[in-house]
Amino acid sequence: MKKFSIAMLSMVLAGSMLLTGCGNSAPSTKDDTGADDAQQPQQTEGTLIMGTNATFPPYEFVDENSEVAGIDAEIANAIAGELGMALEIKDMEFDSLIPALSSGTIDIVLAGMTVTPARQENVDFTESYATGVQVIIVPEGSSIASPDDLEGKTIGVQSGTTGDVYCTDDYGRDHVKQYSNGALAVAALVNGQIDCVVIDNEPAKNYVAANQGLKILDTEYVVEDYAAAIAKGNTELHEKVDAAIETLKENGTIASIIAKYIPAEG
Repeated sequence: MKKFSIAMLSMVLAGSMLLTGCGNSAPSTKDDTGADDAQQPQQTEGTLIMGTNATFPPYEFVDENSEVAGIDAEIANAIAGELGMALEIKDMEFDSLIPALSSGTIDIVLAGMTVTPARQENVDFTESYATGVQVIIVPEGSSIASPDDLEGKTIGVQSGTTGDVYCTDDYGRDHVKQYSNGALAVAALVNGQIDCVVIDNEPAKNYVAANQGLKILDTEYVVEDYAAAIAKGNTELHEKVDAAIETLKENGTIASIIAKYIPAEG
C-alpha cells in the first residue's frame, strides 16, 4: 500500500464536506433525512438530542426493542446524566449527521466518528473517548494478505466513513464500492461482488461472526480516535460535554461501558 498522505486526506475530505475514514438503551426516533428547516440548535433544557447511524455494532445498533443501543448510546446517556439532562437519540444515515448537526436538528453526534482535519472545519470535536482500528475483511482463502495486496482490487466501504476516504485516497475511486452501511458491504462480499471490506474492527468482528467463510486480516489498516461532534460555535455545550467525558473517564464509567461490549482479550 502506498503511504497514507495526511495532506491528500485533507484535500479529499475538504471536497466532501458532507462526509462523516454502538446496556442502558435510550429513547430513539428514526430520521433518515437528518435535516430540517431549523437554523438554531434544538438543545432544550432537560433534553440532549444525539444523532447516530445505528448500523455500527457494538458502538450503535437497533436492539430487540427497536431502540438504539450500544457503546455510544450508553456513553451519551452517561454524558446527559452528568449534564442533568434526558437523552433523545435520532437514527439517520451517516452522511446526514454533520448536516443535521449544522442545521440544529441534533445537538451532538456519537457514531464512532473519527476526528479528521476536514471534519474539524465543519464541527467541533470533544476529547476522544475511544480508539478505533480500520481492518480488512476478506473471504477465507483470499489472495489478499495485507493492505499491500489491495491494489487493483474492488474494496467495499460504508459511504462517508474514513474507511471510504482512506481507500479512495490509497487505491482510487474506481476501485472503491460505496454502500449505505457495513452490513450491505459485507453481503456484497459474501456474494462475490467485491474482493474485501474495510471497516472498523469491532463491527467487523460482528459481521464475520454472522457470516461463515469470512475472516479479518491480522494487519491493521488505520488506527483512529473517536470523539463526539458538536456544532461550530456551541462553546457552552462543548465545554460541558468535555467536562462530562473527563469525569466519566476518571470514574471508570466509559471503560466499563466499552468493556461490556468489547471484552478485554486475555
